Amino acid sequence: MNGSGNLFDKVAEANAPLAERMRPRRLSEVEGQVALVGEGALLRRLIAADRLPSIVLWGPPGTGKTTLARVLAHETSATFIPFSAVLGGVPQLRKILDEAKERRRRGGRSLLFVDEIHRFNKAQQDALLPHVEDGTVTLVGATTENPSFAVNAALLSRARVFRLESLSEEALTRVIERAVRDPQRGLGGAVELTEDGLEALAVGAGGDARRALTTLETLAADRTVIDAEAVADAYGARTLLHDKTGDAHYDVVSAFIKSMRGTDPDASLYWMFRLLEAGEDPRFVLRRMIIFASEDIGNADPRGLQIAIAADQAFHRLGMPEALHSLAQCCTYLASAPKSNASYDAFKAARADVAEFGALPVPKKLRNAPTKLMKADGNGEGYRYPHDEGGYAKGETYMPEKLLGRRYYFPRDSGLEARIRERLARLRGEDDE
Repeated sequence: MNGSGNLFDKVAEANAPLAERMRPRRLSEVEGQVALVGEGALLRRLIAADRLPSIVLWGPPGTGKTTLARVLAHETSATFIPFSAVLGGVPQLRKILDEAKERRRRGGRSLLFVDEIHRFNKAQQDALLPHVEDGTVTLVGATTENPSFAVNAALLSRARVFRLESLSEEALTRVIERAVRDPQRGLGGAVELTEDGLEALAVGAGGDARRALTTLETLAADRTVIDAEAVADAYGARTLLHDKTGDAHYDVVSAFIKSMRGTDPDASLYWMFRLLEAGEDPRFVLRRMIIFASEDIGNADPRGLQIAIAADQAFHRLGMPEALHSLAQCCTYLASAPKSNASYDAFKAARADVAEFGALPVPKKLRNAPTKLMKADGNGEGYRYPHDEGGYAKGETYMPEKLLGRRYYFPRDSGLEARIRERLARLRGEDDE
């Protein structure tokens, strides 16, 4: 009976997809996650000491979360129990936990792998929490979502988060070459992968080992030589990793804004087109550039806001793809413009005072006086009209009495704002001090 089972297992393994057959079985075979399992890395030390805690593996698709979980079970001699947070229910989970208790009573350990742990519902979490706490199971969760937002806080507090990165082209190259050569689990040299074909496979996979191996297997089904042209046909149009509500989205947006702020028009264009090519709404990109024009450029170059508004109007008039010209012009202008966040800092400081001091009385000299009664009450009395004094009434004050002398706006020495700073200093007589 056991012999038949082993035979069936071998047949099933031989018929499994290439990506499944090539899953690393030992820590030494894991590629691209040196920070996690390289020499001296924390996770590797925990495994070596046989003190693996409950963990959450967080990373993009195809980076090896499931693979690493299986390797951990092998390296620690624990029984690997897969459980889907989407398909599995509480009755199935309770059965798994009962079996884990019995295994623990006999001196064995259980590694419960929960795929898509961010989809765990409250009932599942309630059933699992005490058993993670008392060590009945070692939990290994896998998620593509940020655990800080996607996993219940109580469960997260009992696990350590390890982040997996997309595989580098060098790591993917090693994975692909191993799959081509391996005589037992791989293709055993049955296909010739040209140098440019290998590079195209590694580059086009976008850090996803599963995608690279699946594409390789598809191509190997009907050809003996795989070159770059064949790979390009197999990959087709590249789908960029971009979830409009997830980390990938906010990471690219952050890179876009920081590149403009850092006065790098080339990087700014790259990240902007990463957003657009991944399907981001151009209106979102334009909104970010309009905000940027005031927040990060401000009075250093007031034309930045005009150009951002004009690009927005051009988009609504032209539509896509014609409006791409306007978006590119706006992006490069804003990135190249002198920068100042003085207006942004000023508005935050002024708003903070409004929040702290509330509705302070308007000085009588600044109040409106449309009636005789209001004039008799002193409204407007003592107000100095700047145009009667050459455009500036030196020494006049306009703040509420409680805030006299308060300054919010400190122009920077950048672009037009440098001239604004000089003019204000001259009018206030500060250039003589």
